[in-house]
Amino acid sequence: MAHQARKRFGQHFLVDAGVIDQIVRAIHPRADDSMVEIGPGLSALTAPLLESVEHLTVVELDRDLAARLRNTWAASRLTVVEADALTVDFSTLGASLRIVGNLPYNISSPLLFHLAEYADQVLDQHFMLQREVIDRMVAEPGSSDYGRLSIMLQARYAMEKLFDVAPDAFDPPPKVVSSVVRMIPLPDERPRPRSEAAFAQVVAQAFSQRRKMLRRVLADWAADIDWDALGIAPTDRAEAVSPAQFMALSDQLVDAGRLK
Repeated sequence: MAHQARKRFGQHFLVDAGVIDQIVRAIHPRADDSMVEIGPGLSALTAPLLESVEHLTVVELDRDLAARLRNTWAASRLTVVEADALTVDFSTLGASLRIVGNLPYNISSPLLFHLAEYADQVLDQHFMLQREVIDRMVAEPGSSDYGRLSIMLQARYAMEKLFDVAPDAFDPPPKVVSSVVRMIPLPDERPRPRSEAAFAQVVAQAFSQRRKMLRRVLADWAADIDWDALGIAPTDRAEAVSPAQFMALSDQLVDAGRLK
């Protein structure tokens, strides 16, 4: 019996063979990869990935689809983790992970932040997401797409938007254009803040009122910030400030004892 897409799971199944092939070529799977697929659905990517990799782990929330996957492939080829990806401890799935997936658009940002916690164990990530989200992920300072998501992910990954995918590549078609992104965790020697918590707090506060000048939005901390040393002008808004500048700003507040 055909599986009906479930709106509560944000299901849109990829059906365009040309797009599927394009994604698999971008991933370039190898036999010994520790590959994890999030949201395998009706196996549009699962099947071609298993033509290249010896073993694949998939994370699937839908009970019916999880059962279908178990019935299609032997456990020696496919491990099915039946769970919400937001709750999965990816550290239990191995090292040097290559994570792929057509992510549910309704949880894409929370899921990206969840996966960032495991970036030290990841080689790369290839995801299909709403184009608008990927445009925000890769946005440069000064652009209207640039925001909290841009900064927090760019501090941890090198990211590249690969190509767009039209709605008619899916069944049912989503109401938005999709894109595919490649995310490669930055190395240990990457620039990093003294306190990840302080950095995250400053960035969240900075974009809480993005139309206001940053000095006003951060007024409670302004006296402890050396704006000139940071290169932040009096009229700058949050969208004009680079990830490196936000790191330096949060470091100043940690040094002043205002944040931990």
